[in-house]
Amino acid sequence: MRLSKLANFLLGMISFILFWYFLFLVTNNPSIPHPFASLKKAWDIKNILFLHTGASFLRIFISLILASLISVPLGILLARFEKVNRLFSPLIYFLYPLPKVAFLPIFMIFFGLGNTSKILLIFSIISLQLLLSIRDGVNQIPKTYYQVMKDYHSSYLQELRYVTFPALIPTLFSSLRVSVAISLASLFFAENYATTYGLGYLIMGAWTKMDYEELFVGILAIAVLGFFIFTLLDELEKRLMPYHSF
Repeated sequence: MRLSKLANFLLGMISFILFWYFLFLVTNNPSIPHPFASLKKAWDIKNILFLHTGASFLRIFISLILASLISVPLGILLARFEKVNRLFSPLIYFLYPLPKVAFLPIFMIFFGLGNTSKILLIFSIISLQLLLSIRDGVNQIPKTYYQVMKDYHSSYLQELRYVTFPALIPTLFSSLRVSVAISLASLFFAENYATTYGLGYLIMGAWTKMDYEELFVGILAIAVLGFFIFTLLDELEKRLMPYHSF
């Protein structure tokens, strides 16, 4: 299994570098450096690169945990209780399309310039998306499943354990993968204010210095970080759903 994951990583890395080299040859523009020049740059700054990557990973990880702990129960609540769904859905639909990045100054005023405001920004971006996915996923569960449980006089907690949660796992992980992609896209904005570590900060700093080799090091690091998180989600899903065909 580990060899398979390593092979997938190497295949993805090689494909990415080949595409990058193709753009380098076609564009012949200094803003797209030679891949090997950027890889050498990555090795030269490997220590600081690990710090930037680690900071970004922690922000994404904490945001995903918070979003899961809050959005999953709320999504189930909206799906199982129609009156609650009718009451709160208009507000959710109103908030969902809003560009959450506009709230970063407000988060900074209330929660300071540190990691808290950046984590809350990412959380605000992915939480509603996760909530709606969970709600819709629960609504896809056939009502007959719950009726069978009621016929056996099961409690609400038993319905959650034996029906809702097992049926919801594929939807949850699909939504988490989308949330990871959104979180990575949000890093560039969130990490450009009042911070000294993070891949977004690294990319913007390299851009202002016109250090395109370092800029592409940051882009490559985001790709590697995304691959790593997706792999973790795949492994966790397999452990929770050993009966599922992957």
